[in-house]
Amino acid sequence: MKQLLSNSNVLVFSGAFATIALGFYLISPYIHSIFQPITFEQLSSFEVERPNVKFGFNLNNYEADEREVKNNEIFSKILMSCIDDHRIVHELLESTKDVFDTRKLRAGKEYLVIRSRACGEPLYLIYDESPYSYVQYDFNQMCAEKIDRKIDTRYEVVTGTIEKGSSLYQSMVDAGIVAYQALTSKMEKALAWSVDFHHLQEGDRYKLYYEKVFVDGVEIGVGELKAAYFKNNGKDYYSFKYQSGELDGYYDENGRSAKKTFLKAPLEFSRISSGYNLRRFHPVLRRMKAHLGTDYAAPSGTPILAVADGTVLKAEYGRGNGNYVKIKHDKTYETQYLHMSRFHKGVRSGSRVKQGDIIGYVGSTGLATGPHVCFRFWKNGKQVNHLKENLPNSAPMPGNELPKYKLHIDSLMQKLNATPFLDDAMAGACGDQQKNVGKP
Repeated sequence: MKQLLSNSNVLVFSGAFATIALGFYLISPYIHSIFQPITFEQLSSFEVERPNVKFGFNLNNYEADEREVKNNEIFSKILMSCIDDHRIVHELLESTKDVFDTRKLRAGKEYLVIRSRACGEPLYLIYDESPYSYVQYDFNQMCAEKIDRKIDTRYEVVTGTIEKGSSLYQSMVDAGIVAYQALTSKMEKALAWSVDFHHLQEGDRYKLYYEKVFVDGVEIGVGELKAAYFKNNGKDYYSFKYQSGELDGYYDENGRSAKKTFLKAPLEFSRISSGYNLRRFHPVLRRMKAHLGTDYAAPSGTPILAVADGTVLKAEYGRGNGNYVKIKHDKTYETQYLHMSRFHKGVRSGSRVKQGDIIGYVGSTGLATGPHVCFRFWKNGKQVNHLKENLPNSAPMPGNELPKYKLHIDSLMQKLNATPFLDDAMAGACGDQQKNVGKP
């Protein structure tokens, strides 16, 4: 009897084992596929929703409506498109007027309405005020706040060379500078009293150490220009930003103020269309007539700057001069600016002006064939060519400040000197390649 039971158990166990083995055999291809390593192609085929973040919101989780402010559109009307209640809109504007002055709303600016995906109710309105900040209106809390974007500053040295038939602007574009207009303006202000930017020559070159400003990882502009070097007509010019006590400005490598008593020109961006010439054919009068000034051509409306501190002697219209301003600077020097389209507000006989103040705008009034300013310069009552004058310098830096200043510019000078000009670096690379030709 025991033997029979034993044989029966063996048969049951054998049958169960056979069943399990058969099951594993049937599903083994599926198990293999489950545990088989995933290839890169398979992994890359998976769709992963990437966050679409704007103004701090993942827009994948909302309904977002991007719009632009229309011409003559007012902010209350924009809010009414979200809140259909005049009383609530008025209360919201009143309670948030210290956060955002709605009179500063500008046509073409972007704003975003964020709605709930579930019911479509407006939750937020965000106005993109500037590259540096935006204003967020919260319709649940009925409040608003101004949010500053994260600003990052990075430092960089750039170099450039004026090529034949090129310009300062073009050299910066060739160097890959994004905010080239702003950087050009800063360089001209730092070196305006040393370099005549209206007489640049082929082969002139420069190095600039400056701040690049980034918002949300995107380069948006230029910060402070820390140091500048310019080689013009074979001469080297340096300018370093320095702040200490009452000193605040640009100084050369010896501590002399970069700011001179007179600017080199009354316009920032222009070209000389006609120079000082005792025998010039007048384009309007059609006869030879001495041209006792320097003409700077620029678009109509370009600001004209006072080249030095002084008192306005005249701001009036003359038949040949058109609208003009004449300034007395001291007992020796006077300057005159002709053919203005109009005077700057507040500029009149007897008013005081500072160097760099706007006194008027480029035009073509009087005897002029096109928009320009004719700049005239008097020395001891006689008109002279200001570009050939050895004009007085500003007061030097106090002696006790020089050691501190020298220490400050050492690191800046090292940064400039350590950066080669791009054309020199390329020439050096080509030379190294030629030396290595035929070598293993």
